[in-house]
Amino acid sequence: MHWYVARANVDHYLDLLRDTNLTAPRRSTTIALLIAELDQLSENAEHLEFAETRVAGSCQQVAQAAARRDSLSFGTSEREDAEKHLIHLENVHTVLDDFCHRLRHRIGSRHD
Repeated sequence: MHWYVARANVDHYLDLLRDTNLTAPRRSTTIALLIAELDQLSENAEHLEFAETRVAGSCQQVAQAAARRDSLSFGTSEREDAEKHLIHLENVHTVLDDFCHRLRHRIGSRHD
């Protein structure tokens, strides 16, 4: 598969994962598909800039979700839902950040 298809798939899966109404099974499947696409891109360190951009966007989403959660009253179902969504976004961020670390390691090992 060409790298641009993998990148498009990564972006598509990230868009799907932003949905607060995504069911747990669909979320798990989507994350698995995201990881598979990232693994294809991990073969080439030239995708580091793409990955870093996605990590930065993910970091912003986590911050926005945390702010939204913090704006809600304790003990409400809305805050519980916002907390679950925040945890989900943090998990996606971790997947993306790990991908960046793998690419950076690959670049570093080439220069050793």
